[in-house]
Amino acid sequence: VLFLQIVHILNMTSAKIVSFLLHPDESLHSLQNRIEFETGISTGNQELLLETGICLDPRKPASQCVIDGVRGWDSYMVYLFDKSKTVYDGPFASRSLSDCVNYIVQDSKIQLPIPQLRKVWAEAVHYVIGLKEDYSRLFQGQRAAMLSLLRYNANLIKMKNNMVSASQQLKAKLEFFHQSIRLDLERYSDQMAYGISSEKMLKAWKEMEEKASQCAQAEDIGYLDEQIMALHTEIVELQKSPYARRQGEVMESLEQRAIDLYKQLKTRPPDHAYSDSTDMVKIIVQTVQSQDRVLKELFGHLSKLLGCKQKIIDLLPEIEVALNNIKEADNSVMQMQGKRQREIWHLLKIACTQSSSRSLVSSSLEGTASTPAATWLPQSSSGNTAPHPLSSLAAPEDGENFADVIQENVNYLELFSSILQEVRQEQNSMMVS
Repeated sequence: VLFLQIVHILNMTSAKIVSFLLHPDESLHSLQNRIEFETGISTGNQELLLETGICLDPRKPASQCVIDGVRGWDSYMVYLFDKSKTVYDGPFASRSLSDCVNYIVQDSKIQLPIPQLRKVWAEAVHYVIGLKEDYSRLFQGQRAAMLSLLRYNANLIKMKNNMVSASQQLKAKLEFFHQSIRLDLERYSDQMAYGISSEKMLKAWKEMEEKASQCAQAEDIGYLDEQIMALHTEIVELQKSPYARRQGEVMESLEQRAIDLYKQLKTRPPDHAYSDSTDMVKIIVQTVQSQDRVLKELFGHLSKLLGCKQKIIDLLPEIEVALNNIKEADNSVMQMQGKRQREIWHLLKIACTQSSSRSLVSSSLEGTASTPAATWLPQSSSGNTAPHPLSSLAAPEDGENFADVIQENVNYLELFSSILQEVRQEQNSMMVS
Protein backbone atom coordinates (compact mmCIF):
# COMPACT_ATOMS: atom_id res chain seq x y z
CA VAL A 1 0.00 0.00 0.00
CA LEU A 2 2.88 2.37 0.80
CA PHE A 3 4.21 2.10 -2.76
CA LEU A 4 0.89 3.06 -4.37
CA GLN A 5 0.91 6.47 -6.01
CA ILE A 6 -2.31 8.40 -5.48
CA VAL A 7 -2.79 11.93 -6.75
CA HIS A 8 -5.41 14.26 -5.30
CA ILE A 9 -6.79 16.87 -7.70
CA LEU A 10 -8.69 19.84 -6.24
CA ASN A 11 -11.03 21.16 -8.91
CA MET A 12 -11.06 24.90 -8.25
CA THR A 13 -14.15 25.37 -10.43
CA SER A 14 -16.29 23.14 -8.21
CA ALA A 15 -14.26 23.03 -4.94
CA LYS A 16 -14.34 19.23 -5.08
CA ILE A 17 -11.47 16.77 -4.77
CA VAL A 18 -10.99 13.87 -7.19
CA SER A 19 -8.33 11.24 -6.54
CA PHE A 20 -6.63 8.90 -8.99
CA LEU A 21 -4.41 5.87 -8.54
CA LEU A 22 -1.53 6.34 -10.94
CA HIS A 23 -0.49 3.45 -13.14
CA PRO A 24 3.24 2.66 -13.45
CA ASP A 25 4.91 5.06 -15.90
CA GLU A 26 1.59 6.72 -16.72
CA SER A 27 1.89 9.82 -18.87
CA LEU A 28 0.45 13.18 -17.91
CA HIS A 29 -1.75 13.14 -21.01
CA SER A 30 -3.30 9.86 -19.86
CA LEU A 31 -4.02 11.37 -16.44
CA GLN A 32 -5.57 14.42 -18.10
CA ASN A 33 -7.91 12.20 -20.07
CA ARG A 34 -9.07 10.61 -16.82
CA ILE A 35 -9.51 14.07 -15.28
CA GLU A 36 -11.60 15.14 -18.27
CA PHE A 37 -13.85 12.12 -17.78
CA GLU A 38 -14.38 12.96 -14.08
CA THR A 39 -14.66 16.75 -14.24
CA GLY A 40 -15.82 17.54 -17.77
CA ILE A 41 -12.91 19.95 -18.34
CA SER A 42 -11.23 19.17 -21.68
CA THR A 43 -7.52 18.39 -21.71
CA GLY A 44 -6.83 21.54 -23.74
CA ASN A 45 -8.41 23.75 -21.08
CA GLN A 46 -6.86 22.01 -18.07
CA GLU A 47 -4.21 23.87 -16.13
CA LEU A 48 -2.64 21.77 -13.38
CA LEU A 49 -0.63 23.76 -10.84
CA LEU A 50 1.55 22.61 -7.99
CA GLU A 51 1.51 24.47 -4.66
CA THR A 52 4.47 26.54 -5.86
CA GLY A 53 2.48 27.83 -8.84
CA ILE A 54 4.50 25.76 -11.34
CA CYS A 55 2.49 24.23 -14.16
CA LEU A 56 2.96 20.51 -14.69
CA ASP A 57 5.33 19.63 -17.50
CA PRO A 58 3.58 17.54 -20.22
CA ARG A 59 6.94 15.97 -21.14
CA LYS A 60 7.27 14.36 -17.71
CA PRO A 61 5.28 11.40 -16.38
CA ALA A 62 2.19 11.81 -14.20
CA SER A 63 4.20 10.83 -11.13
CA GLN A 64 5.42 14.45 -10.94
CA CYS A 65 2.10 15.11 -9.17
CA VAL A 66 3.13 12.97 -6.18
CA ILE A 67 5.71 13.93 -3.59
CA ASP A 68 8.37 11.46 -2.47
CA GLY A 69 8.15 9.85 0.95
CA VAL A 70 5.31 8.92 3.25
CA ARG A 71 4.84 12.12 5.27
CA GLY A 72 2.16 14.39 3.83
CA TRP A 73 1.44 12.28 0.75
CA ASP A 74 -2.28 12.08 1.51
CA SER A 75 -2.69 15.84 1.94
CA TYR A 76 -0.63 16.97 -1.07
CA MET A 77 -2.84 18.59 -3.70
CA VAL A 78 -2.62 19.46 -7.36
CA TYR A 79 -4.90 22.35 -8.29
CA LEU A 80 -7.01 22.14 -11.42
CA PHE A 81 -8.09 25.32 -13.24
CA ASP A 82 -10.23 25.73 -16.33
CA LYS A 83 -8.38 28.02 -18.76
CA SER A 84 -11.62 28.77 -20.61
CA LYS A 85 -13.01 30.48 -17.49
CA THR A 86 -11.75 33.55 -15.65
CA VAL A 87 -14.70 34.01 -13.30
CA TYR A 88 -15.24 31.47 -10.53
CA ASP A 89 -18.43 32.48 -8.73
CA GLY A 90 -19.89 29.19 -7.41
CA PRO A 91 -22.22 28.56 -5.72
CA PHE A 92 -20.11 26.16 -3.71
CA ALA A 93 -22.10 23.98 -1.33
CA SER A 94 -20.58 23.06 2.01
CA ARG A 95 -19.80 19.44 2.72
CA SER A 96 -22.88 17.43 3.62
CA LEU A 97 -23.87 16.69 7.21
CA SER A 98 -23.98 13.17 8.55
CA ASP A 99 -27.40 11.84 9.60
CA CYS A 100 -26.79 12.17 13.32
CA VAL A 101 -25.37 15.72 13.06
CA ASN A 102 -28.23 16.72 10.79
CA TYR A 103 -30.57 15.32 13.46
CA ILE A 104 -29.37 17.75 16.15
CA VAL A 105 -29.19 20.64 13.67
CA GLN A 106 -32.85 20.14 12.84
CA ASP A 107 -33.74 20.22 16.56
CA SER A 108 -30.98 21.54 18.75
CA LYS A 109 -33.05 21.31 21.95
CA ILE A 110 -33.67 17.60 21.75
CA GLN A 111 -32.41 15.80 24.83
CA LEU A 112 -29.99 12.92 24.28
CA PRO A 113 -28.13 10.67 26.73
CA ILE A 114 -24.55 11.73 27.42
CA PRO A 115 -22.93 8.64 25.79
CA GLN A 116 -24.94 9.13 22.61
CA LEU A 117 -24.37 12.87 22.72
CA ARG A 118 -20.60 12.30 22.81
CA LYS A 119 -20.75 10.38 19.54
CA VAL A 120 -22.91 13.02 17.87
CA TRP A 121 -20.71 15.87 19.06
CA ALA A 122 -17.58 14.05 17.95
CA GLU A 123 -18.98 13.94 14.42
CA ALA A 124 -19.98 17.60 14.75
CA VAL A 125 -16.42 18.56 15.71
CA HIS A 126 -15.14 16.58 12.74
CA TYR A 127 -17.57 18.45 10.50
CA VAL A 128 -16.40 21.87 11.78
CA ILE A 129 -12.75 20.87 11.32
CA GLY A 130 -13.59 19.66 7.81
CA LEU A 131 -15.14 23.04 6.88
CA LYS A 132 -11.99 24.81 8.01
CA GLU A 133 -9.75 22.42 6.08
CA ASP A 134 -11.87 22.84 2.94
CA TYR A 135 -11.26 26.56 3.11
CA SER A 136 -7.54 26.04 3.78
CA ARG A 137 -7.18 23.89 0.67
CA LEU A 138 -9.07 26.38 -1.49
CA PHE A 139 -6.95 29.21 -0.13
CA GLN A 140 -3.84 27.22 -1.03
CA GLY A 141 -5.24 26.88 -4.55
CA GLN A 142 -5.71 30.65 -4.70
CA ARG A 143 -2.12 31.08 -3.51
CA ALA A 144 -0.91 28.74 -6.27
CA ALA A 145 -2.83 30.89 -8.77
CA MET A 146 -1.14 34.02 -7.38
CA LEU A 147 2.33 32.44 -7.66
CA SER A 148 1.53 31.37 -11.22
CA LEU A 149 0.43 34.94 -12.00
CA LEU A 150 3.70 36.30 -10.60
CA ARG A 151 5.66 33.88 -12.79
CA TYR A 152 3.78 35.11 -15.85
CA ASN A 153 4.33 38.69 -14.70
CA ALA A 154 8.08 38.09 -14.34
CA ASN A 155 8.16 36.79 -17.92
CA LEU A 156 6.13 39.82 -19.03
CA ILE A 157 8.57 42.20 -17.33
CA LYS A 158 11.51 40.46 -19.01
CA MET A 159 9.92 40.73 -22.46
CA LYS A 160 8.90 44.33 -21.79
CA ASN A 161 12.46 45.27 -20.83
CA ASN A 162 13.77 43.63 -24.01
CA MET A 163 11.17 45.49 -26.05
CA VAL A 164 11.98 48.86 -24.45
CA SER A 165 15.73 48.31 -24.88
CA ALA A 166 15.31 47.34 -28.55
CA SER A 167 13.03 50.35 -29.11
CA GLN A 168 15.56 52.76 -27.59
CA GLN A 169 18.37 51.30 -29.69
CA LEU A 170 16.25 51.66 -32.83
CA LYS A 171 15.40 55.25 -31.90
CA ALA A 172 19.08 56.11 -31.45
CA LYS A 173 20.03 54.47 -34.76
CA LEU A 174 17.24 56.30 -36.57
CA GLU A 175 18.36 59.65 -35.15
CA PHE A 176 21.93 58.96 -36.25
CA PHE A 177 20.75 57.78 -39.66
CA HIS A 178 18.62 60.90 -40.25
CA GLN A 179 21.38 63.27 -39.19
CA SER A 180 24.03 61.53 -41.28
CA ILE A 181 21.90 61.27 -44.43
CA ARG A 182 20.90 64.95 -44.17
CA LEU A 183 24.56 65.90 -43.94
CA ASP A 184 25.43 63.62 -46.88
CA LEU A 185 22.66 65.15 -48.99
CA GLU A 186 23.86 68.68 -48.18
CA ARG A 187 27.48 67.86 -49.00
CA TYR A 188 26.43 66.04 -52.15
CA SER A 189 24.42 69.06 -53.32
CA ASP A 190 27.38 71.38 -52.66
CA GLN A 191 29.75 69.40 -54.90
CA MET A 192 27.35 68.62 -57.73
CA ALA A 193 28.34 71.78 -59.64
CA TYR A 194 32.03 70.93 -59.88
CA GLY A 195 32.23 67.29 -58.79
CA ILE A 196 30.33 64.10 -59.38
CA SER A 197 26.56 63.80 -59.89
CA SER A 198 24.23 60.82 -60.07
CA GLU A 199 20.48 61.32 -60.18
CA LYS A 200 19.92 57.61 -59.56
CA MET A 201 21.95 57.66 -56.38
CA LEU A 202 20.37 60.90 -55.17
CA LYS A 203 16.92 59.41 -55.65
CA ALA A 204 17.93 56.27 -53.77
CA TRP A 205 19.18 58.33 -50.81
CA LYS A 206 15.94 60.28 -50.60
CA GLU A 207 13.99 57.01 -50.71
CA MET A 208 16.17 55.77 -47.83
CA GLU A 209 15.22 58.83 -45.81
CA GLU A 210 11.51 58.19 -46.39
CA LYS A 211 11.87 54.51 -45.54
CA ALA A 212 13.67 55.39 -42.32
CA SER A 213 10.74 57.61 -41.36
CA GLN A 214 8.44 54.62 -41.86
CA CYS A 215 10.72 52.48 -39.69
CA ALA A 216 10.16 54.96 -36.85
CA GLN A 217 6.65 53.54 -36.47
CA ALA A 218 8.14 50.32 -35.11
CA GLU A 219 9.69 52.12 -32.15
CA ASP A 220 6.30 53.42 -31.01
CA ILE A 221 5.45 51.01 -28.18
CA GLY A 222 3.68 53.53 -25.97
CA TYR A 223 0.31 51.79 -26.20
CA LEU A 224 1.83 48.50 -25.05
CA ASP A 225 3.80 50.19 -22.30
CA GLU A 226 0.63 51.79 -20.95
CA GLN A 227 -1.21 48.47 -20.86
CA ILE A 228 1.70 46.76 -19.11
CA MET A 229 2.03 49.50 -16.51
CA ALA A 230 -1.72 49.41 -15.79
CA LEU A 231 -1.50 45.64 -15.43
CA HIS A 232 1.46 45.93 -13.05
CA THR A 233 -0.54 48.35 -10.90
CA GLU A 234 -3.48 45.95 -10.85
CA ILE A 235 -1.25 43.03 -9.81
CA VAL A 236 0.33 45.06 -7.00
CA GLU A 237 -3.14 45.98 -5.72
CA LEU A 238 -4.13 42.32 -5.76
CA GLN A 239 -1.04 41.45 -3.74
CA LYS A 240 -1.87 44.13 -1.18
CA SER A 241 -5.52 43.10 -0.96
CA PRO A 242 -6.61 41.62 2.40
CA TYR A 243 -8.25 38.79 0.45
CA ALA A 244 -4.77 37.72 -0.66
CA ARG A 245 -4.10 36.73 2.96
CA ARG A 246 -5.63 33.94 4.93
CA GLN A 247 -9.13 34.79 6.23
CA GLY A 248 -9.80 31.67 8.32
CA GLU A 249 -9.21 33.13 11.78
CA VAL A 250 -12.93 33.08 12.62
CA MET A 251 -13.27 29.49 11.45
CA GLU A 252 -10.20 28.47 13.43
CA SER A 253 -11.62 30.03 16.60
CA LEU A 254 -14.93 28.27 16.02
CA GLU A 255 -13.03 25.02 15.53
CA GLN A 256 -11.29 25.50 18.87
CA ARG A 257 -14.59 26.30 20.59
CA ALA A 258 -16.13 23.10 19.22
CA ILE A 259 -13.16 21.07 20.47
CA ASP A 260 -13.35 22.67 23.92
CA LEU A 261 -17.10 22.05 24.10
CA TYR A 262 -16.59 18.40 23.25
CA LYS A 263 -13.86 18.09 25.91
CA GLN A 264 -16.24 19.51 28.52
CA LEU A 265 -18.89 16.96 27.53
CA LYS A 266 -16.34 14.17 27.62
CA THR A 267 -15.44 14.91 31.25
CA ARG A 268 -19.05 14.50 32.38
CA PRO A 269 -19.80 11.11 33.97
CA PRO A 270 -21.73 8.67 31.79
CA ASP A 271 -24.76 8.58 34.07
CA HIS A 272 -28.39 8.65 33.10
CA ALA A 273 -28.31 12.43 32.54
CA TYR A 274 -29.56 14.04 29.37
CA SER A 275 -28.50 17.23 27.57
CA ASP A 276 -29.32 19.21 24.46
CA SER A 277 -26.98 20.40 21.61
CA THR A 278 -27.78 24.10 21.47
CA ASP A 279 -24.19 25.32 21.92
CA MET A 280 -22.74 22.86 19.41
CA VAL A 281 -25.38 23.67 16.79
CA LYS A 282 -24.61 27.39 17.15
CA ILE A 283 -20.96 26.68 16.39
CA ILE A 284 -21.91 24.60 13.36
CA VAL A 285 -24.18 27.32 11.95
CA GLN A 286 -21.60 30.05 12.56
CA THR A 287 -18.89 27.97 10.89
CA VAL A 288 -21.05 27.36 7.81
CA GLN A 289 -21.90 31.08 7.58
CA SER A 290 -18.25 32.03 8.02
CA GLN A 291 -17.21 29.60 5.30
CA ASP A 292 -19.79 31.02 2.92
CA ARG A 293 -18.44 34.52 3.49
CA VAL A 294 -14.74 33.72 3.16
CA LEU A 295 -15.31 31.52 0.09
CA LYS A 296 -17.21 34.32 -1.63
CA GLU A 297 -14.31 36.68 -0.94
CA LEU A 298 -11.75 34.06 -1.93
CA PHE A 299 -13.31 33.25 -5.29
CA GLY A 300 -13.92 36.92 -6.04
CA HIS A 301 -10.21 37.56 -5.51
CA LEU A 302 -9.31 34.42 -7.48
CA SER A 303 -11.37 35.63 -10.43
CA LYS A 304 -9.40 38.90 -10.45
CA LEU A 305 -6.13 36.94 -10.40
CA LEU A 306 -7.19 34.81 -13.32
CA GLY A 307 -8.39 37.91 -15.20
CA CYS A 308 -4.95 39.52 -14.82
CA LYS A 309 -3.28 36.31 -15.92
CA GLN A 310 -5.42 36.18 -19.05
CA LYS A 311 -4.47 39.79 -19.83
CA ILE A 312 -0.80 38.82 -19.64
CA ILE A 313 -1.40 35.82 -21.89
CA ASP A 314 -3.09 38.13 -24.42
CA LEU A 315 -0.27 40.71 -24.21
CA LEU A 316 2.64 38.33 -24.74
CA PRO A 317 1.96 37.73 -28.48
CA GLU A 318 1.57 41.49 -29.05
CA ILE A 319 4.93 42.13 -27.41
CA GLU A 320 6.46 39.38 -29.54
CA VAL A 321 5.10 41.02 -32.71
CA ALA A 322 6.40 44.43 -31.58
CA LEU A 323 9.86 42.94 -30.94
CA ASN A 324 9.93 41.36 -34.40
CA ASN A 325 8.90 44.66 -36.02
CA ILE A 326 11.64 46.51 -34.14
CA LYS A 327 14.24 43.95 -35.19
CA GLU A 328 13.14 44.14 -38.84
CA ALA A 329 13.26 47.95 -38.76
CA ASP A 330 16.69 47.84 -37.10
CA ASN A 331 18.05 45.49 -39.77
CA SER A 332 16.57 47.69 -42.51
CA VAL A 333 18.21 50.83 -41.10
CA MET A 334 21.59 49.12 -40.79
CA GLN A 335 21.36 47.79 -44.35
CA MET A 336 20.51 51.26 -45.68
CA GLN A 337 23.37 52.79 -43.71
CA GLY A 338 25.81 50.21 -45.07
CA LYS A 339 24.55 50.67 -48.63
CA ARG A 340 24.98 54.44 -48.42
CA GLN A 341 28.46 54.15 -47.00
CA ARG A 342 29.49 51.81 -49.81
CA GLU A 343 28.15 54.33 -52.32
CA ILE A 344 30.10 57.15 -50.63
CA TRP A 345 33.30 55.13 -50.87
CA HIS A 346 32.51 54.44 -54.51
CA LEU A 347 32.17 58.18 -55.08
CA LEU A 348 35.48 58.73 -53.31
CA LYS A 349 37.12 56.16 -55.54
CA ILE A 350 35.82 57.90 -58.66
CA ALA A 351 36.91 61.30 -57.35
CA CYS A 352 40.40 60.03 -56.54
CA THR A 353 40.71 58.46 -59.96
CA GLN A 354 39.73 61.70 -61.69
CA SER A 355 42.06 63.71 -59.45
CA SER A 356 44.93 61.36 -60.21
CA SER A 357 44.31 61.68 -63.94
CA ARG A 358 44.30 65.46 -63.77
CA SER A 359 47.46 65.49 -61.63
CA LEU A 360 49.21 63.19 -64.11
CA VAL A 361 48.33 65.42 -67.04
CA SER A 362 49.34 68.63 -65.27
CA SER A 363 52.61 67.11 -64.05
CA SER A 364 53.42 65.92 -67.59
CA LEU A 365 52.76 69.36 -68.98
CA GLU A 366 54.95 71.00 -66.32
CA GLY A 367 57.76 68.55 -67.07
CA THR A 368 57.52 69.34 -70.76
CA ALA A 369 57.63 73.07 -70.18
CA SER A 370 60.69 72.80 -67.97
CA THR A 371 62.63 70.74 -70.52
CA PRO A 372 64.72 72.78 -73.01
CA ALA A 373 62.99 73.14 -76.32
CA ALA A 374 66.03 71.99 -78.21
CA THR A 375 65.96 68.64 -76.50
CA TRP A 376 62.21 67.98 -77.19
CA LEU A 377 61.50 69.85 -80.39
CA PRO A 378 63.89 70.52 -83.29
CA GLN A 379 64.13 74.09 -84.57
CA SER A 380 62.32 74.78 -87.81
CA SER A 381 63.68 76.98 -90.49
CA SER A 382 61.23 79.76 -89.53
CA GLY A 383 62.24 79.72 -85.85
CA ASN A 384 58.79 78.41 -84.58
CA THR A 385 58.54 75.20 -82.56
CA ALA A 386 56.23 72.43 -83.70
CA PRO A 387 55.73 68.80 -82.66
CA HIS A 388 57.52 66.28 -84.75
CA PRO A 389 57.43 62.54 -84.92
CA LEU A 390 60.35 60.49 -83.66
CA SER A 391 61.49 60.03 -87.29
CA SER A 392 62.18 63.76 -87.55
CA LEU A 393 64.85 63.60 -84.87
CA ALA A 394 68.42 64.18 -86.11
CA ALA A 395 70.06 61.11 -87.44
CA PRO A 396 73.57 60.10 -86.51
CA GLU A 397 74.81 61.02 -89.90
CA ASP A 398 73.88 64.68 -89.30
CA GLY A 399 76.97 65.06 -87.21
CA GLU A 400 75.74 63.81 -83.79
CA ASN A 401 77.04 60.82 -82.01
CA PHE A 402 74.57 57.88 -81.75
CA ALA A 403 75.60 57.27 -78.12
CA ASP A 404 74.54 60.82 -77.21
CA VAL A 405 71.03 60.11 -78.56
CA ILE A 406 70.70 56.98 -76.40
CA GLN A 407 71.83 58.87 -73.29
CA GLU A 408 69.32 61.59 -73.97
CA ASN A 409 66.47 59.04 -74.22
CA VAL A 410 67.56 57.48 -70.92
CA ASN A 411 67.36 60.91 -69.31
CA TYR A 412 63.84 61.37 -70.64
CA LEU A 413 62.80 57.96 -69.18
CA GLU A 414 64.16 58.84 -65.75
CA LEU A 415 62.29 62.15 -65.82
CA PHE A 416 59.02 60.45 -66.76
CA SER A 417 59.48 57.86 -63.99
CA SER A 418 59.96 60.59 -61.40
CA ILE A 419 56.76 62.28 -62.62
CA LEU A 420 54.79 59.05 -62.21
CA GLN A 421 56.21 58.56 -58.69
CA GLU A 422 55.07 62.04 -57.66
CA VAL A 423 51.57 61.33 -59.00
CA ARG A 424 51.33 58.09 -56.99
CA GLN A 425 52.46 59.83 -53.80
CA GLU A 426 49.91 62.57 -54.29
CA GLN A 427 47.14 59.99 -54.88
CA ASN A 428 48.08 58.08 -51.71
CA SER A 429 48.07 61.25 -49.63
CA MET A 430 44.57 62.08 -50.92
CA MET A 431 43.28 58.59 -50.01
CA VAL A 432 44.71 58.83 -46.48
CA SER A 433 43.22 62.30 -45.87
